[in-house]
Amino acid sequence: MFDKQFTYLRRFLARLRKQEKVGYLLGFVFLGQLPSGCGPKTFDEKMESLYLHTVPLVTASELEEKKRTNSQLALLDIRSEKEYETSHIAGAELLDYETFGRESVAHLAKDAELVVYCSVGYRSERIGEKLIDWGYTNVTNLYGGIFDWKNNGFAVVDEHGAPTDSVHTYNKKWSKWLYKGIKVYE
Repeated sequence: MFDKQFTYLRRFLARLRKQEKVGYLLGFVFLGQLPSGCGPKTFDEKMESLYLHTVPLVTASELEEKKRTNSQLALLDIRSEKEYETSHIAGAELLDYETFGRESVAHLAKDAELVVYCSVGYRSERIGEKLIDWGYTNVTNLYGGIFDWKNNGFAVVDEHGAPTDSVHTYNKKWSKWLYKGIKVYE
């Protein structure tokens, strides 16, 4: 009981800190100025601005190693069907963020090793939080999502399982964070 209350408190405080940062920036916007150097300059700075750190992170190279050594690993892609069809990490199961619910993961053991990912890790962190709340004990979030996976030179496959260089970048704005591969968006 205490662990669950602590988890909720930790998430609340993380969101509060993020809201304070947003409020600070909004104040500058209303004044017609932004602090010099405002906004993330690097991929890592962008990731830090997105994450609440409520789900442990795994790097692309750590995930590659896990895929080679753990045949029971469940890799969960929580992007949209269109994003998944463009490309995904081989062996990943699609669990669309918009329709995700308990029934989506009912087939997975509570102690299974689960790695969630999306484009950059924000949506997957939200799903990871739900999984942890539902009693899954071994959940990690892929740092930087499929963008960082591809940026580190790891392979992705299309809807037919064929290797591809295309990565759905959600939209044009987010495509700037994909450095390697073909950017696809509507």
